[in-house]
Order: sequence, then C-alpha cells, then structure tokens
Amino acid sequence: MGVLENEIADSVFTDEHRLLRDETRKFVANEVLPEARERDPDGERMSDELVDQLAEMGFFGILIDEEYDGLGLDLKAYAAIAEELSRGWLSVGSIIARGQSLAGATEAQKERYLPEMARGESLKSIAISEPDAGSDVANMRTRAERDGDEYVIDGQKMWCTFAKGSDFILTYAVTDPDAEPAHTGISGFIVEKPAGTFDRDGLSGQPVNKIGYHGWETWMVNFDGVRVSEDKLVGREEGQGFYQIMEFFEEGRVHTAARAVGLARAALEDSLTYAQDREQFDQPIAEFQSLRFKLADMATKVEAARALTLLVAETVDQGDRADAQAAMAKLFATEIAEEVTSEGIQIHGGYGYTTEFDAERHWRDARLTKIFEGTNEIQKRIIADNLL
Repeated sequence: MGVLENEIADSVFTDEHRLLRDETRKFVANEVLPEARERDPDGERMSDELVDQLAEMGFFGILIDEEYDGLGLDLKAYAAIAEELSRGWLSVGSIIARGQSLAGATEAQKERYLPEMARGESLKSIAISEPDAGSDVANMRTRAERDGDEYVIDGQKMWCTFAKGSDFILTYAVTDPDAEPAHTGISGFIVEKPAGTFDRDGLSGQPVNKIGYHGWETWMVNFDGVRVSEDKLVGREEGQGFYQIMEFFEEGRVHTAARAVGLARAALEDSLTYAQDREQFDQPIAEFQSLRFKLADMATKVEAARALTLLVAETVDQGDRADAQAAMAKLFATEIAEEVTSEGIQIHGGYGYTTEFDAERHWRDARLTKIFEGTNEIQKRIIADNLL
C-alpha cells in the first residue's frame, strides 16, 4: 500500500496525532486491507476479531474522556484515525462511531454506558430515519408513549446500520405529537438488547440489501410495543431528542468528511501505483500527459478536502461552533470522493470495473457518503441558511 506524504496534515498535527496516524496506518495495512479484499467482494461483513482489535486499539473511545476510560482525544485525532481506517475499508472507518459519545446523557447514564463503550464492550446503533422521514427528522412517526414508569415504543426505523450487532439501539421517537414546533416533541431512548440478535419483546429487523458498505449490515427495525424504563430516556427530560441529534451531527459530519478523504486517497494511491506498473505502447501509462493531469487533479482535490476537514476539526476543538463549516467539509469531501474514486476506475480501465482491484469498492462506498449524515442537498441548505 503506497502512501502519499502529507505535509498539510503534519503542519497541524501534534506528535501524538502523528503517532496515532502512523500506528493506524500500519494496522490498516496489516489487518484491515487484507480482510476487506477477502470479504467485501462476497458481501461479507467484517469479522468479530477485527472489531475486537479496534477495541484493543482504543478506537471506540477516541472522544470519550479519560474519566470514563476513553482516550480523551480531540476531533482532529478522530478525523486522522477515521481517514486512515477508511482508506482501508469504509465500514471499518465507520464502525468506530458506535462508541465515542452519548449526546445529552445524564451523569448517571454516562457512568453506566461510556466506559463500556470506550472499551468496545457495549456498542450502539442509532435509529433516527424512517421509511417516510429521512432528512426531515421532525416528521418522524415512531411514538414513545408514557405508561407509568415505562415508555412504550411503536414504529419503524430505516437505515439502522449495525442494529443487530449492537448492544443497544439509541432510538428517537415522538413523545409529544402535539408539540409546536414539531421537533420539540422528540425524545431519545436507550433500547438495550443482546448483541447479535433482536431477541427482545416487540423488537425485530429485516436486512437492507446494499450495493456497497458491505463490512457491516444495515437494517429496517420494527418497534411493536417495545417497553423501556423511564431511566432509559436520554437526559431524563422529554423533548430534547432533536437537539441531541443536532449535537452529534457536527462531530458526525467531520467524521464523514474524513472518511470521504480516506476513500479518495485510497483511489489516488492505488491509481498512482497502477499507472506506474501498467505499460501500454512500451511505456508506463503514467507517462501519458492526459493521465498525469488526472492524477494531478485527484491529488489537489484530496489535499483541499483534507485541509478543510482538519480546519473545521480544529475550530470545534477550540470550543467554537462550526455548523456551516462542518456542512461545507462534509459536502466538499464527499463530492470529491465520488469524483476521485470514479477517476480511479477510469485509470484502471477495464480492470477497474472488476473486483480484482480495490478501485470499484472505493467507488461504491464513496457514493454513499453523499447520502448519509444528512444528504448533500441538506448540507447546501444549512450553508445557504447560514449565509443568508
């Protein structure tokens, strides 16, 4: 795996950041890439052993404070690690988000869940979107009705990646259907379940077949009278769910931008190697000017996307809000990820359209980044609203 040196990142990273990045890069070369190449072509999810290794590296607790057994690192560290992992396999760069935080939680809930999340012993999945409510979060129809000291959840959630594998589903539902505005009637709940099953009364799931993102499974989850005790209401106060969702979107969009950079970089590095090895007309195809210009454009886009992503991460690390800037990073990085991975296939020619090379996997996975964590159309709306 050839690796491009990155002077921009080095200029804003501390020694600790660089050490983490380099250790992650070795881990990707030795553990992630071989498994991705073996499993992804057959649509197989990542192994439990690989997830355990991520836990041993501390990757589920990057953003969790040391008092809760996490690494207590900043968003730049999270972005650096996510980029490296995604350079190997997007699914692996994504699953680390199943630790990291529990937005809006009370101190008691933090003490209960964060240490296990940081150690990778208890991982979450998230249920926000629904079949008829994706980007329009306030339009969700899943209900959580109070019944004594419990809540009863009814509804259907869509696009719940890792729902079956998780130890609990962080579920958002409407607790006040008459709230005005509607988003103030949404609350979050911790729905515990055995990892690897939906073995809980009223809970079931159906897998969603996808064209990519094969490293872990995505589910449609049904809640049919699922009961949770009142202490599983996140924050212990109804109506805070929408704000909790918005709280982790800033972090999530930086994470997505970093993952997109990782995919684009993978396509660029693989294309550089291929262009120097592949010969046509008695010379490496890297000697042809048209192809050299493609590589130059790809490299420029990767560097620009990384620079914006790290700038936003640093802004957040300094304690400043960066909603519009995070949206810009997510928008720009994911757009270039699709462009650069598509060019990677073109450079590989016919071989790029086969599973013999990683080029097609990078492209399939990159296409998804423009959709999750808020579609790119939603990012443009956020940016425009901020400007106007």
